[in-house]
Amino acid sequence: MSRDYELGFILNPEVNEEQTRAIVERIEQIVTRYGGQTMRVNQWGRRRLAYPIEHHRDGIYVFIDMILTPETVSELDRTLKVSEEVLRHLIKRRDSKLAQKERDERESRAQAAAQAAANAPEGTAVPEGEASADEVAGTEEVQEAPVGEENEIPVTISAEEDDYVPPAVPEETIEA
Repeated sequence: MSRDYELGFILNPEVNEEQTRAIVERIEQIVTRYGGQTMRVNQWGRRRLAYPIEHHRDGIYVFIDMILTPETVSELDRTLKVSEEVLRHLIKRRDSKLAQKERDERESRAQAAAQAAANAPEGTAVPEGEASADEVAGTEEVQEAPVGEENEIPVTISAEEDDYVPPAVPEETIEA
């Protein structure tokens, strides 16, 4: 019996984009090998940790929504425990009705954006507040983005997903 799960993990901040992609691909391979599905990969990028882990102040956050069997969860847990790049991970079972509702909403937004793009003449701008088909499609999977000066990966998220993002932790100031 398959269930909805969310996997969240924090990677060592010294891991580069290629290694991050390799870890996500390894997780997706395990999921498909055991008959599961990866629904969405959401990379938040480099964020400040609430407390130091293994002397690191920052980490690369990645969240994956999946449909898995319970046997797959134990295999994922074992794989992530032995990975040296993973600082912390958590696999959480999601409410299946809520997860299905989110998938349906995302699918209807993608269809509406695709239909609006198909009906609009070439070169016409999409009305403000509405996402284009490219923007909606880009929120479903990992987007390739150039690495900034601080090795941060820019992340594009929708307004609904923004509700789930915790605020950034401000840098500590030391008064002399």
